[in-house]
Amino acid sequence: MRKKIFYITLTLIIVLPILIRLVTMLVFKIRYKPVFIPPEVKVETVKDKVIYKTYESSARVESVYQINVVARVSGTLQKSYFKEGAFVKEGQTLFLIEPSEYQNASDASSADIANIRAKLAYANKQLARAQELVKQDYIAKSKYDEILSQRDSLLAQLRSANSEHKDRQRYLSYTNVKAPVSGRVGTIDVTVGNYVTPSSGELTTIYSTNPMYVTFSISAEDFTSLEEDEKKSGKHKVVLYLPDGRKYPYDGEQDYFDNKVDKSSGSIKLRATFKNPDNVLIHGEYVKVKIYANNPQNHLVIPMTAVESSPGGSYVYKLDKHNIAQIVYVKIGEPYGKNWIIKSGLKAGDRIITEGVTRVTPNKPVRISK
Repeated sequence: MRKKIFYITLTLIIVLPILIRLVTMLVFKIRYKPVFIPPEVKVETVKDKVIYKTYESSARVESVYQINVVARVSGTLQKSYFKEGAFVKEGQTLFLIEPSEYQNASDASSADIANIRAKLAYANKQLARAQELVKQDYIAKSKYDEILSQRDSLLAQLRSANSEHKDRQRYLSYTNVKAPVSGRVGTIDVTVGNYVTPSSGELTTIYSTNPMYVTFSISAEDFTSLEEDEKKSGKHKVVLYLPDGRKYPYDGEQDYFDNKVDKSSGSIKLRATFKNPDNVLIHGEYVKVKIYANNPQNHLVIPMTAVESSPGGSYVYKLDKHNIAQIVYVKIGEPYGKNWIIKSGLKAGDRIITEGVTRVTPNKPVRISK
């Protein structure tokens, strides 16, 4: 009997603390079960908005004319008449190539012409006498033909000499190397004193300044939209923003697009022309452009604060009728102020969370801030 009581007591000593602990944990769990508190958020209803769609792109400024100034005759470069980086006018002399050789050649051809003209004057007189004599049969017809042939030969020599003289004058004029266009001149690549030839390369480079081209690329999809818009209402206005963010005072006009889509980027190259009377735009400069569609269109627009990103793409939290937040993936388009244009994933009338997004738990209710 005592042995039995001992075992019962021992069992109670061992088991009872365990039972007490289990009961305590159960009571604590029931009493302190965590309660979900819906986060407070701001909500907006998605609406259609009538906007003039814009297309943005990085761009590069290019001169309409980029002229490499080269020597057209051989000789020693004697002088330069401009300051590097200055603006030069069309026809302005830039360099002088030693002209004496070409001046002498021009003078010699001029003397040849004078000599032929003197002979021609005598031949014309001889021909006039022969015409009278042959009428009276004082000379043979063959003699008259010989005099006529000599006169005609001198006429041909005069034409050839005149042509040769023009060529030599042209070569002489090439010793004055002139600007073929107006624009900003670059550095002097061949200094005075060097012997230059037509194969020596450029002496300097001129970039025209007004107007200027601006080239840029947009996606093939956006280009198709622009083409449809242009068919309805004409060419598009292009706005340019300088590297410091300032808006350029003159709008451009898109006047060219490439005949192919770039395979690697899926984009197409376009060009706009801008006035540049104050020489603000510089060849090679990187800028930004915006193209404005001529016809307004309806687009879904939502605040940028509503959009989150994940490996699966961009998404928003849409509320159902019970204010349960559900993840909806969207395809975003171009920025519009502080908003995104939405291409797909939402429709007008949907309610989305715009503030407090980080506090939201998917498929849980939220509390809408008044």
